[in-house]
Amino acid sequence: MTRTISVKGVGKATAKVDYIVLSMSLESLNMDYDKAMEIASAQIESLRESLEKIGFNKEDLKTTNFNVGTHYESNRDHNDNFKRVFKGFKVSHDLKLAFDFSVERLSQTLSAILKSNANPDFSIRFTIKNPNNLKEDLLKDASENAKKKAEILCQASGVKLGELLRIDYNWGEINIYSSTRYSAFESEPMLMRNAIEFEPEDVEESDSATFVWEII
Repeated sequence: MTRTISVKGVGKATAKVDYIVLSMSLESLNMDYDKAMEIASAQIESLRESLEKIGFNKEDLKTTNFNVGTHYESNRDHNDNFKRVFKGFKVSHDLKLAFDFSVERLSQTLSAILKSNANPDFSIRFTIKNPNNLKEDLLKDASENAKKKAEILCQASGVKLGELLRIDYNWGEINIYSSTRYSAFESEPMLMRNAIEFEPEDVEESDSATFVWEII
C-alpha cells in the first residue's frame, strides 16, 4: 500500500493598483410606465454626455444590470392593518465605468458625473487591470509553500518525499480589490475640482491548494 502525505499549500501575493472601477446605480419611479422609462432614458443620456465631454467613449459605460418592475409600499389603513399600495413603475439601471488609475482622472470623472442630471449612487474600487499575473503568482507560491512544508515533515519523520501524486484545487473567484475606501461628496461637484494625490493599498490576496505526495 502506497504511503502518502497530504499538505495544504497557502500562496500569498500582492500587486500595485493600476485600475479604477466605478459602479453606479440609477433609479426612476413614476406612476406611468412610459414616463418612468422616459426618465430612465434621460438619466443615462445625461450621464453619457457628461462623460463623453471628458474623453470617454459611449461604449466605456457598461450596463451590469437592468430591471423594470412595479414598486409597492406597505401602509397602515384606518383599521391599523398593513396594506400594499402601488407607488409606480420602478426602473433600476446599474452601470460600470473602468479606467486606468489616475487621481486626476478620477477627480475629473466624478466631477463630470455629479454635474450630470443623472444623480446616480456610486461606489469606487481600486484594482488591477490584469489579474492573471496575480493569480499565477498565488499558485506558484502555494506550490512552493506546500513542498517546503512536506519536506520539513518528511525530514522530521525520517522518511523521504517521493513522487507528487495529486493536486486538489478549487477554481473559485478571488478578490482582486484594494482595501482602500474612497468617498466623495455626492452633491458638491465644485469640491471635486482639485485632486489630492494618494496611493491606494496594494491588492493583497491568498489562495490555497492541497498536494499529495508519495513518501518513501
